Amino acid sequence: MGSSGDRMGANHESIDSNHVELDTYAHYLKSLIAGNELQCRSIVEECISAQLPIRVMYEQLLRRSLYEVGELWESNKISIATEKAATAITEGLMNYLFPRIISPTRTQKKAVIAAVENEAHQVGARMVADVFEMHGWDSFFLGANTPTSQLVRLVKEKNPDVVALSLIVHFHIEQLDQAIRTLTHEFDGLPVLVGGQAFRYGGKSVVNKYPGVSYVSSLEDLESWIIESAKSKLHAP
Repeated sequence: MGSSGDRMGANHESIDSNHVELDTYAHYLKSLIAGNELQCRSIVEECISAQLPIRVMYEQLLRRSLYEVGELWESNKISIATEKAATAITEGLMNYLFPRIISPTRTQKKAVIAAVENEAHQVGARMVADVFEMHGWDSFFLGANTPTSQLVRLVKEKNPDVVALSLIVHFHIEQLDQAIRTLTHEFDGLPVLVGGQAFRYGGKSVVNKYPGVSYVSSLEDLESWIIESAKSKLHAP
């Protein structure tokens, strides 16, 4: 999916231990839009060599670029084919990074993660699942377009400590509301986290009306929630 082309590449001087510099990001975004999978992977490998934490890479490189690709598609500046190719490249890079994210220390905590019913985008939810794995949780990732009935079924089966729901397209806010309403009714006291690109256009009122439901704006915020949750009692099995 694209050739390596002229290898400009990121360099270690443009990457520090907690931040992706603008020139690195711009080069990655240009390569992603061009469908240049090899160049995107080369930039990711440079980030690894510079010891950039994977959560930071997810947040500042993969997630940020996909959001921008989505905005370009919404404004008719790129085709749906380009958007799909960018998504495929991103998921391929996540597959490449996955063996590096598993924490050898397991917490015995469990999380169920899903994109809500009718939501076709799953990369953001998968990133959330990976962040839980980074912190030693067992994550059960259901993918895109998860029917609420099947979500409830898995929650009953796995008895998780938290459920995380992703929404990318604001048009599906009603499906998110339905999923939250069902979960809070069926599982009293079970924490529910929600997030995604759709909340740029509003929708936080849906979250605020339910006790025990929290909006998480970024992977950094998610990581903070996970760390804080370790200090307090979560949903009892």
